[in-house]
Amino acid sequence: MLTRKQNELLRFIHARLQESGVPPSFDEMKEALELKSKSGIHRLITALEERGFIRRLPNRARALEVIRMPELAARPKFSPSVVEGHFGRGRVVQPPSGGTPDGGKSVSIPVMGRIAAGTPISAIQNRSHSIALSPDFLASGEHYALEVKGDSMIEAGIQDGDTVVIQRQDVANTGDIIVALIDDEEATLKRFRRRGSSIALEAANPAYETRVLGPDRVRIQGKLVSLVRRY
Repeated sequence: MLTRKQNELLRFIHARLQESGVPPSFDEMKEALELKSKSGIHRLITALEERGFIRRLPNRARALEVIRMPELAARPKFSPSVVEGHFGRGRVVQPPSGGTPDGGKSVSIPVMGRIAAGTPISAIQNRSHSIALSPDFLASGEHYALEVKGDSMIEAGIQDGDTVVIQRQDVANTGDIIVALIDDEEATLKRFRRRGSSIALEAANPAYETRVLGPDRVRIQGKLVSLVRRY
């Protein structure tokens, strides 16, 4: 799922490539989306690239390639069969009933949409369905889950198609994997670092750059506590 602006930009680039074979300039994109500065276009392009919709071709000016367009068909509901908790504390196979393997009481966690390099704010506000987890895989407080799209955190053991369980909080320690809301527009799952007065959002994949942002541009939405994977 894309934000409205991400979707508009992707379709504008696609239409221009279909029409002339040449991608639009940043000024043309800025004018088409009615943005005040080209920095907003840079952020949208980075989000689209990290989510696998476009690719920037090296050593060529204005070189953009549309890899795919958003899916139109509804995606089947996610039905997890394996839970991996806290990365390395073992695996628990989830029975069809949604209970826990030892017959203990399970907790229903709402799945609030998808998370990638960029995802709509609404995807962290609108519940799509829920998953049942053992309390052993949860921390204290409130939790929600997000489906992962992309491979930017693959070296942290988080794969495309996984579901991450997030403890809702607005603070984090260096090294935590968090859901960060950038500019009140896009959300991303990244490792949190502090660099002086700035915040670094670090991918766990060398193909993606670390984003260093001012603290006024980043709001922490929660910390990763568990991972659900379907086999």
